[in-house]
Amino acid sequence: MIRSLLVANRGEIACRIFRTCRALGIATVAVYSDADADALHVREADTAVRLPGAAPSDTYLRGDLVVRAALAAGADAVHPGYGFLSENAAFARAVRDAGPVWVGPPAEAIELMASKTRAKELMAAAGVPLLAPVDTEKAGAGDLPLLLKAAAGGGGRGMRIVRELADLPGELTAAAAEAAAAFGDSEVFAEPYVERGRHVEVQVMADEHGGVWALGTRDCSLQRRHQKVVEEAPAPGLGDALRTRLHDAAVAAARAVGYRGAGTVEFLLGADGRPYFLEMNTRLQVEHPVTEAVFGLDLVALQLRVAEGEPLPALAPPEPRGHAVEARLYAEDPARDWQPQTGALLTLEVPDEPGVRLDTGYTGGDTIGVHYDPMLAKVIAHAPTRNEAVRLLARALERARIHGPVTNRDLLVRSLRHPDFRAARLDTGFYDRHLAALTAPPDEADLRLAALAAALADAAARQDRPGPARFGAWRNISSRPHVKRYRAEPDGTEHEAAYRTGRTGPVPETGERVVAVSPGHVTLEADSLTRHFHITVHRDRVYVDTATGSYTFTALPRFTDPTDRAEPGSLLAPMPGTVVRVADGLGAGAPVEAGQPLIWLEAMKMEHRILAPGSGTLTALHAAPGLQVEVGALLAVVTESPDTVAGSPAAATEPADPEENA
Repeated sequence: MIRSLLVANRGEIACRIFRTCRALGIATVAVYSDADADALHVREADTAVRLPGAAPSDTYLRGDLVVRAALAAGADAVHPGYGFLSENAAFARAVRDAGPVWVGPPAEAIELMASKTRAKELMAAAGVPLLAPVDTEKAGAGDLPLLLKAAAGGGGRGMRIVRELADLPGELTAAAAEAAAAFGDSEVFAEPYVERGRHVEVQVMADEHGGVWALGTRDCSLQRRHQKVVEEAPAPGLGDALRTRLHDAAVAAARAVGYRGAGTVEFLLGADGRPYFLEMNTRLQVEHPVTEAVFGLDLVALQLRVAEGEPLPALAPPEPRGHAVEARLYAEDPARDWQPQTGALLTLEVPDEPGVRLDTGYTGGDTIGVHYDPMLAKVIAHAPTRNEAVRLLARALERARIHGPVTNRDLLVRSLRHPDFRAARLDTGFYDRHLAALTAPPDEADLRLAALAAALADAAARQDRPGPARFGAWRNISSRPHVKRYRAEPDGTEHEAAYRTGRTGPVPETGERVVAVSPGHVTLEADSLTRHFHITVHRDRVYVDTATGSYTFTALPRFTDPTDRAEPGSLLAPMPGTVVRVADGLGAGAPVEAGQPLIWLEAMKMEHRILAPGSGTLTALHAAPGLQVEVGALLAVVTESPDTVAGSPAAATEPADPEENA
């Protein structure tokens, strides 16, 4: 019997595992880096062990330190979560050899599936359908497009799409370099790239007594940068024959490697509906809650049961019920190349409704740092039908109160309501086609009303009495209006709100009727519709939450300071992070071309390239490898040639190397 469990992970997945442990009467042990000293998973654990340092390579990726922490805390079992060391066979062996129970598959199974090339050979022998590999030395035009993939890892690193033969050598070199940097293994292989394919996977659970469950399908086709954003179970639109084929293939894959515990077999479905094996993830998946909801199971509890040597509770899993959809809430700006965001998370509240589940590693007041993945939470909805689950999830996200850094919340709501998603027309190119529409600024009229509500709430807050402002207290000085200026975030548009004061209260210049006003709540009537606005102020930021959307503003001074501008050609850090590289030969006086990568900045497990805004000369370089910078820090200055158009200092970035969520 497991009495005390250490989770070799952080954030949301650690908190989720702790929840099951509490229900089972198992004591919990957390490990934490210096950056996570006040994190939620540390606060929720019964015991916590510090791993000195902040970077993952010094802390959560140090298997020796984690094993030492387990022994020091008296933990008799270790759960790896997902990401970090969860698919590291050497770590699994180290835990087992040190004495604690390993809550995961055998190290041998992890090892067999660690290399995608070896895994494909095993799956071919087991009769699992595959995409035929392509010999890059013999590839011709008929083999295009190709997908290059790192053999030793996933999450998008080492992955490149090649559409022109002339690009193949350079992309191979780049993919190999990325793979070596991310996984310590430069092996890259090629296979046909399936246009508009669907990402469908099967959850498996196996015990050491020969029992293997195939727990239905999940669709994870909505992805950005090869990372999942929205997942659902069961995968919609699959016929009985195809579902059976996928289930049989997943069970065959698990049996082929002597699997035990929770795992996922991932497939790519072509436009013709033919399935192809992608890989087997030898761990619990981020998206496991949708399977739990549909089958009424606790997969972590099953993992612990299997780790204790018990058989699965039945020969077959329970019958699935209903449909579940999960959305990953990220601190990122989808409109700006999915740029990760950092800072204080002031409020995180999701409606506690029947059928809605929140898995998170944060609460209001926590800080989103630069060292780890930007996922804040997963919001899951379960309902009798797919349409009902999608509607419930979209509404829960829309009504959530999220104050702090920019998030992808609006993108998620719009994605769930997009006609293609509602009709289950799903494929991995969804965001390539629809991102511009999904990230369009809010309606101008809605923004104007929200800014007006913010201005009226500000006026009420300036009154000397607590509670709602009484209209009789407003002075009747109608000769000139009061004007407040706001900048909408993150799009940067400016809005003015003007009102006059009278004996009955404030009178907006734009004709709306003020029904009620207080520092935290404003009710307006416009075009015969009554709207409620909840206002929260944090310093110069104003958050306006409504029933149909949320808006963030920065209160602006009446007059703009003309010196509050960046020098033309300045390259500013778009986020806090660490400079990991500068272009070869880059220095003051060096010529640069428009769009040329100059500086590589790493933050929140993602690498971003800082690009030259125009062609010209580098006149200053302040960045160097290893330098830690804050957002807005001056990295370099490019003096552009007279015939080039100046670019935006902070916007000349693009993402590089994405990594699996951890």
